[in-house]
Amino acid sequence: MTPASVTEQRERAVVIGSGFGGGVTALRLAQADVPTLVLERGMRWPTGPDATTFCRFADMDHRSAWLSDHSIVPGVDEHWTPYTGVIEAVEGKGMTANCGAAVGGGSLMYHGMSLQPTKENFTRSIPVASGLYDQLERWAYPTVRQMLGISTIPDSVLATDPYKSSRLFSEVAGRTGLTPFRVPLPVDWSYVQGELDGRYEATYTTSDIAFGVNNGGKHSIDVTYLAKAEATGKVTVAPLHVVRDIELDRKQRWVVHVDRIDTTGDVQEKKRIVTDALFLNAGSPGTTRLLVKARAKGLVPDLPDAVGTKWGNNGDRIWAWINPNGDAGTQQGGPACVGAHDPHSRIPLTLIHAGAPVTRAGGKTLMTIVGFGVVDPAGTWTYDADKDDAVLTWPATADAALQALIAARMEAIAAAGGGLMVDTNAKAPSTWHSLGGVPMGGAVDLHGRVLGHRGLYVLDGARIPGSTGACNPSLTIAALAEHSIAAIVRGDVGRLF
Repeated sequence: MTPASVTEQRERAVVIGSGFGGGVTALRLAQADVPTLVLERGMRWPTGPDATTFCRFADMDHRSAWLSDHSIVPGVDEHWTPYTGVIEAVEGKGMTANCGAAVGGGSLMYHGMSLQPTKENFTRSIPVASGLYDQLERWAYPTVRQMLGISTIPDSVLATDPYKSSRLFSEVAGRTGLTPFRVPLPVDWSYVQGELDGRYEATYTTSDIAFGVNNGGKHSIDVTYLAKAEATGKVTVAPLHVVRDIELDRKQRWVVHVDRIDTTGDVQEKKRIVTDALFLNAGSPGTTRLLVKARAKGLVPDLPDAVGTKWGNNGDRIWAWINPNGDAGTQQGGPACVGAHDPHSRIPLTLIHAGAPVTRAGGKTLMTIVGFGVVDPAGTWTYDADKDDAVLTWPATADAALQALIAARMEAIAAAGGGLMVDTNAKAPSTWHSLGGVPMGGAVDLHGRVLGHRGLYVLDGARIPGSTGACNPSLTIAALAEHSIAAIVRGDVGRLF
């Protein structure tokens, strides 16, 4: 086999990753007249009404998993030829972290729950950044909501048959002392109404969205921030570019070692990209792994000791509510449009009804309830030379107190509404909301600048220590990125790069 060629490339600014942090960064750099290259390991997944872009839960295939020969969904025994699918399951010790792999990052697969934490809960999760909250609330959170077109489910949609399970959850949760609410989502509800009217094939209204929404109307990062960035002519997005290592060269320039791959993972070309400014936005596991590797291999000297620390799972737990007494309907509409807060919990927590594409199994009715909250960011990443990768270790004690409270709330719902609650993560803990690994204060400053390293930035969830105030993290990651890149444009553009 002929070795892949090595291409040298020079760029003013490079962004690794195209999710919430990467999308915000790319757009604001472009608007500051900075030519920017965005490196994304995954593919583009264009979609629209009645598209067949993504696989469905019932016919899961190679499109669901990142270069894996089998399904990443527990209990689904399917095998296929490895492909650059949309989700990578990063297996650690005590926790599996599920990560997006696509242009637009995890925004393609997430339900879209765009929750803003209260100031108190934000401070409890990210105490070092408590002084930023008022600015975030005044302009950064609103900016993201506007960019993503965030709204809650209309009354007319919630009243329909596919949303019986959502109404049932809200009613029963309210009877247990929880405070129900409607979840803000980046969705054009006219597409959902189109499904209800029979104009589009059902995907929202059957919650068949875990691997991406085939109908249009989801305001993911690829069709919002990234599309606007590319429209400036200043941003180039390079899909199927896998970053293997980063280093600092003798001239104090950042060097990115990249494999351009095909959809089977075979390397087509090796690239050595030199840049003055490097923005790490590969998601908490991706960004952390790159920096832990760089330190262990001596590629970047004097990285802060805090790199690889203060990781958390945002308190994620997925429960199955089996055979409730009320009418959950024959299908469960999505995305996850209703939730409930516990105003009296000693640890902040939130419960969300996340409609399931599989609503009946073995003659039983199934509903999915997700819980999350504030945790101790006790996870660590250490380098494994045999794998040439960083490996996560998560102690179960770090979220044990929160999980006990979530379990008690789940049991109360079952007691009030009938049926049985089952913790689906009890034997195999996993998270969709990885946070930390390169924490603010210890590894980066409040604007994402890596301490002691000019021109190196972290603007994704890796800098948030473990949880985001009993909310799923997307809105806060993007708002912090907006706040940070504004400061970087003011202070660093034209001076450092």
